Amino acid sequence: MANLLNFSENDVLGSVTHVDTEQIIIEIENGTVMNKICVGNLVAIETSKQHEKLIALIDKVTRKYVENYVDEDDEIDELMVSSADYIKVSIIGTYHSVYGSIHDLFKRGVEIFPQIESKCYGISGQNLQNFMNILGKDIDEDKRLKIGSFMMDKDAEAILDGNKFFQRHAAVLGSTGSGKSWCVANILEKASKLKYANIIVFDMHGEYKSLTEGSDAIAQYFRIAGPGDLEMPSDDVLFLPYWLLNREELLSMILDRSDSNAPNQASRFTLHIRSLKEATLTNEAKEDTLKTFTVDSPIPFLMTDLLEKLKDDDTRKGKGKNGPIKGEWEGKLTRFISRLETKTADKTYGFMFQPSDEIQTYSWLANMTCRLLGHRDGQKGIKIIDFSEVPSDVLPVVTGTLARLLYDVQFWMNPQKRTPFTIVCDEAHLYLPLKEEADSIQKQALYNFERIAKEGRKYGVSILAVSQRPADVSKTILSQCNNFVVLRLTNERDKGVIKNLLPDSLKSTIEFLPLLDVGEALVVGDAILLPSKIVLDKPLESHRPVSATKDFWDEWDSNEPDNAAINEAIEALRKQCRI
Repeated sequence: MANLLNFSENDVLGSVTHVDTEQIIIEIENGTVMNKICVGNLVAIETSKQHEKLIALIDKVTRKYVENYVDEDDEIDELMVSSADYIKVSIIGTYHSVYGSIHDLFKRGVEIFPQIESKCYGISGQNLQNFMNILGKDIDEDKRLKIGSFMMDKDAEAILDGNKFFQRHAAVLGSTGSGKSWCVANILEKASKLKYANIIVFDMHGEYKSLTEGSDAIAQYFRIAGPGDLEMPSDDVLFLPYWLLNREELLSMILDRSDSNAPNQASRFTLHIRSLKEATLTNEAKEDTLKTFTVDSPIPFLMTDLLEKLKDDDTRKGKGKNGPIKGEWEGKLTRFISRLETKTADKTYGFMFQPSDEIQTYSWLANMTCRLLGHRDGQKGIKIIDFSEVPSDVLPVVTGTLARLLYDVQFWMNPQKRTPFTIVCDEAHLYLPLKEEADSIQKQALYNFERIAKEGRKYGVSILAVSQRPADVSKTILSQCNNFVVLRLTNERDKGVIKNLLPDSLKSTIEFLPLLDVGEALVVGDAILLPSKIVLDKPLESHRPVSATKDFWDEWDSNEPDNAAINEAIEALRKQCRI
């Protein structure tokens, strides 16, 4: 069988002059090829084995001038210039024309380093196209995730291994306007073709709703209830009642830890919640659960009952020898009760503290979780959850609670009956910040997501983090990602984060990032054999996220501001509900 990579004399670049574990320097012997050599191009380097060639990426192209001054008979010195052309390359893998019974195989890593004077060849033309096609040929047809085409060869499809991309966590990172939302929509489009795709998108701005509309919809739409949904919620509205939160999550929202009575408040709060959940289990005749439940178990109880017990503590007098005395808890819970009542009365938090009677039933949680993780006839496997109406101060708790709930359900499920799912964390920097910069509420969300990042793979739960500011996203979560789709990044801090996540041989590729155009990306990780610059596929017109950059100059020249729309927006602002 003929090799797919066949080099002629015209492909020869030169010979190896320097080798170490991080880089190789090649002296260019064929001066005519210098105008074809670019940073980012691929080269093949011969090894001592006939059927192997190292594949390397050009990091640097250098032409050095050597100046010699010659004095002849006291006349003007003549300037004689000789040139020495070099390229510096980083090895990324090995091409085997024969590997056992397999032909034309590319493997990451290096088994044998090249020797000094080893010949080097440029990979271009038909060789480049053949090599790019090798990269995806060993991925089974049903595991292929095509996200675009290679920038080096637009005719070669960029194929990711769908299993490796989702099972080991991934991140889509890039500055605002670089094409992140298109990239996510593109991935969702490809996943939707699978029979039982199971992806849950945490949509912070409602920009992915277009994927749920029209005859070619690929996703199911949900949104967290706003103030206008409390009386007559529609079927696509989600509530996250307070009893889903564990003790620490609830306290992070209500307890002022600087209050001298904070320990007393937390103690009585915990005691009463446990007793109310116990009463619910007793009424439901759940005898087995009664034996082992904890205060953190998601069991319904009424907030009015909790407030009643706290107020009783706060006002009850003690008994002394000569009559009533100040009670043990009297006056110590007043501020706590006030903060709790304020939260429960605020319609902004109605999705949590003002659930309907149906949501307070024991069976509601299982029904809601089946809608998100289970399968129903006619329901899409991809679910878009719109968080745009959730107040920013509790956004971390809400996202963290929902993620923890879904993970816990998967954790406690029979291992043989689990089906994997992925959580797409859009605008991750909003609720997954650096731990040292997080407040008490954000730390609760961080704990839940970091637990998924560290342990989720074992239980079939993965994260796809999407952010325009990787420097502001939890380092723990990004360090657990094994695949990165990095679009244009110009901020030095953000570039530095990516640089620290990449292996040493690829650190130089970071310098490409500010130069990428919209929809171009560097893809690195387990899901793709060769770290590559890729032109991403565009999603269908009807699936384009509602995040397109406005053409300010054009619109200022053609679109008259709409006063009626402004008036409607004012009323929507007052109602906290889109009209």
